[in-house]
Amino acid sequence: MFENLSDKLQRVFKNLRGEGKLTAANMEEALREIRVALLEADVHFRVVKQFIEHVKEKAMGEEVLTALSPGQQVIKIVRDELTKMLGGHQARLRFSNEPPTVILIVGLQGSGKTTSAAKLARFLAKEGSKPELVSVDVYRPAARHQLSVLANTVNTPIYEGAPEETTPLELARSARRQAVQTGRDVLLVDTAGRQHIDDQLMQELQQLKEALNPTEILFVADAMTGQDAVKSADEFHRRLGITGVILTKMDGDARGGAALSIRSITGQPLKFVGVGEKTDALEAFYPDRIASRILGMGDVLSLIDKVQENIDQATAEKMQEKLLGDDFTLEDFRDQIKQIRKLGSLGGLLDMMPKIGPLKELKDTKIDEKEINRVVAIIDSMTPKERRNHMLINGSRRRRIAKGSGTSVQEVNNLLKQYAQARKMMKSFTGPGGMLGKKLMKMKLPGLPGLPGF
Repeated sequence: MFENLSDKLQRVFKNLRGEGKLTAANMEEALREIRVALLEADVHFRVVKQFIEHVKEKAMGEEVLTALSPGQQVIKIVRDELTKMLGGHQARLRFSNEPPTVILIVGLQGSGKTTSAAKLARFLAKEGSKPELVSVDVYRPAARHQLSVLANTVNTPIYEGAPEETTPLELARSARRQAVQTGRDVLLVDTAGRQHIDDQLMQELQQLKEALNPTEILFVADAMTGQDAVKSADEFHRRLGITGVILTKMDGDARGGAALSIRSITGQPLKFVGVGEKTDALEAFYPDRIASRILGMGDVLSLIDKVQENIDQATAEKMQEKLLGDDFTLEDFRDQIKQIRKLGSLGGLLDMMPKIGPLKELKDTKIDEKEINRVVAIIDSMTPKERRNHMLINGSRRRRIAKGSGTSVQEVNNLLKQYAQARKMMKSFTGPGGMLGKKLMKMKLPGLPGLPGF
């Protein structure tokens, strides 16, 4: 996400750092390029105008122009303003003092409401809540069936409704009664959508709002639709009073205009972003972390959160010891890949890594997930002895491994070469004398061996 904007902003800052002194003239040029970059990222023109005015006011001050590192001062100002534009701080879900907390999930048809409802149920369950789902879309039986399937996937109870319950209000009220009776503390109500906003839809949602008194009304928007998503969110807020936004398909949006505009235009915060199709691909939205990611500084805090959530601590510590020692085998290499894949797509993980300093080469790294599947297949086709001692793998063994894994000898050779490079890289990168050795041991994070080689 934000790839295009990130690339352009980093070029602007590189040019600023190359200036011997920051002047009003080169600052104006930089602001002009930032303005163009934001507009090309499909950020709303009013938001861009306000953003540039704030940055200019702070950056043209005497304190910045005469600073020892004026370029760095400007980067800090831009980061602060981006954070403010995105909402300033994380907007957490609110919960009712008297359960169940009702969360109304609204949006246009095709925006990802039903999938987001299931993702949110899974997210809340992991946070310690006991959610229940209900679909009140009486117009599309397929939508209710979809939520039922997803509810089973995320192991969350769903209220299916009785035959005589044919209206959204009847379904919602019965679902809330069941939530009370079964001790569920959150009720997620997946509402019907339309291709366009119309009075019938709004009247129905208004009735649900009055009957259920929801603590949260979350608008689900498709990031890929850019400013159309922002306009829809604004209209829903004007007519219904939304309390937050879930932006879906963020992993496929290279521009990011909707995310950057939605808070400023609607006044309501982005609370979650969908970053994939799987039910675990929902992330809480942190404005400061996203601002850092846009500026190429990475999002290491989110990466650490993912690791702590998905990687067993004891396994991570054991792997860390191997990475710092001399006994990092192909078997460990394969297990490390499997551990890392628990965190989601490898491309998404690299997106969280800083693209500056020693890791700047990661910026152009492309990850082929199919290639990684082939790597695992090749290692699985080796004998235990071969996995533990790669020096045993001669020409005839390579032909056998290639045949067993459905690959070529060349691919086996490439893997062994990548493994040797990864082993050497991790030794220098995470060893006791390496730049991250002590930090990795302290954080108990697994390494990322060989990723740039794929």
